[in-house]
Amino acid sequence: MDDETAEIELLEQNLNKTRQITQRMTSILSSFDGRLVKVDKAILPLYTSSQMLTKRANNIERALDKIYQLASSQEGTAAEEALILRGPSTDQLSTYTDALERLNAGIAFGSSERDPRDTARLIETGAKKLAQLFTKFVAEGSSGAPLAGASFQRAPFPEHLTAALVPLVTFLRSLPLPATHPSHPAASAIQVALREAQRGYADMRGNWCRKCLEIYGRRALERAETVEGVLAGRDVGKWVQSMLDVIEEEYTLLTQLVPLQDAKSLSSTFSSLLNPILLLFSTTFSSLTALIKRALHKHTFLALSAYSAISVAQARWEKLIAVRADRHENELRDALGGIKAVCLRSFPEFLADVKLASVGKTSETTGLADFTVSTVEYMKNLLEVRDAVGDALVALGDGNWKMGAGVGVAKTNKLGVGSEQILIEHYIYDVVNTVVTSLQAVSRAQPRPSVGSVYLINNIAHLRATLLDARAPVSSLLSRPTRDALQSAFRTAKAGYFDANLTPLVQALAEDPRARVGRSETKERLTRFYDLLEETKERHALMRVLEDDNEARAELVDEVVRLVIPSLQRFLQRTREKEFSKNPSKYIKMTPEEVETLIRNFY
Repeated sequence: MDDETAEIELLEQNLNKTRQITQRMTSILSSFDGRLVKVDKAILPLYTSSQMLTKRANNIERALDKIYQLASSQEGTAAEEALILRGPSTDQLSTYTDALERLNAGIAFGSSERDPRDTARLIETGAKKLAQLFTKFVAEGSSGAPLAGASFQRAPFPEHLTAALVPLVTFLRSLPLPATHPSHPAASAIQVALREAQRGYADMRGNWCRKCLEIYGRRALERAETVEGVLAGRDVGKWVQSMLDVIEEEYTLLTQLVPLQDAKSLSSTFSSLLNPILLLFSTTFSSLTALIKRALHKHTFLALSAYSAISVAQARWEKLIAVRADRHENELRDALGGIKAVCLRSFPEFLADVKLASVGKTSETTGLADFTVSTVEYMKNLLEVRDAVGDALVALGDGNWKMGAGVGVAKTNKLGVGSEQILIEHYIYDVVNTVVTSLQAVSRAQPRPSVGSVYLINNIAHLRATLLDARAPVSSLLSRPTRDALQSAFRTAKAGYFDANLTPLVQALAEDPRARVGRSETKERLTRFYDLLEETKERHALMRVLEDDNEARAELVDEVVRLVIPSLQRFLQRTREKEFSKNPSKYIKMTPEEVETLIRNFY
């Protein structure tokens, strides 16, 4: 019990100590709490003030950030404005276009703090600077000395300039225009700048093309004075085709490089580009027509060949120029009309020239007449330009080339389109008859009929040999009546030759079977025959008969022999029966065989 009591007393002592400690701690805590309340009351105003300061500090920081942003923005705007005003450079084009795109975006979305009117003016300036760069590139590609080789050559637009222009033009096409951005404040000014640049493009490219083509147009005119007419006309046709090639290339380049792509702008620009080229075309053909008119007889086939060569370009002209440029004028049609009018004149004038060639011809000659040779060449050249000749004769009308003299070939109804070959044949018929008539007139005007007859047969034979030869292409132009007329003219010329040169030989030996011929008359006849034979020999020594036609000459020789030798043989046979002289060899100077050999030697 004592132990338990002792433990209880110890516990009570510890409990009292704990109670005392607790009371003491409670007292301390209560005192601390009171002090905390006093401290709280004391620092509350300070806390409130610090909150306000913190808020002000945050506001100040945000304000400073905004100020820094504005300052940075102002510096960027100033740099951007300086870039725009400075203008684009080739190696930094993307930087320049990016700046313009940002300005356009600022106007479109209202995100720019700049005044929209200032931004619009800056965009307008940038667009003008880009248009100036565009013009600079085009001017560089449209300058220098054009190529001047033997055949037409045109320097293409430089590839490096095309590569530089393509991205520039792509951006220019993306700029705002009234049609696509009606509310954009710079749209109208941008459109004006682009139109001006496009007009400059048309002017520069058009004058450059004219410069390239002018050399060869002038050369074609110069060659027309010196080379053969058909070739000269083809040169003109090649020049026109080269011009159309240039125009086609320029249209392709135009669609690739100009900034305004709407149909109206393209048509207007292309028409402006064509103006210098078409002016060159008109002046060139005016000069060509004037050249032909000054000497139509010389330049007939230049006119016909040029007409043939350029008439085939009509469809291409319509497609390239009339349609794409929306032009109502047609310079090619006008040029064709002018040359065609000259061609129509050439046909009656050629016939008139052939007729006049026979006037005043009195000197003796047996050679080929100039108009005979020129007629053969004329026929050959007609074949080269058959299409143009047929077209012109359709327009002239059947027989009107005779200038009111009437038509010598029978006609049915009026011949028009589709009857070109018939009209050519009718015209050739009249040409051949006119030449034959003129040759006959010159032959009759010769002082000696014997010389005139050789002149006629030589010329008719030349026509016959060159025109009727089946191997000659020109024979396709001759109708059956024309062939018959030539053959008849040759037979007539041959008969005239016999009458003038050989018939007197035969007549000298001719006898009237009813009359008695004495010895003296026989002697006179033989003397007369051999004297005429000597004269004929001397005459033929000075003139050549059918020199260039071996076949016709051989045939003529055989006919002469068949005409003269049988008559001589019969006459000599009769003289031998009559024994007209004691010394026959005095009068019979040559045997028939020797006479035949002599006659063959004439040719």
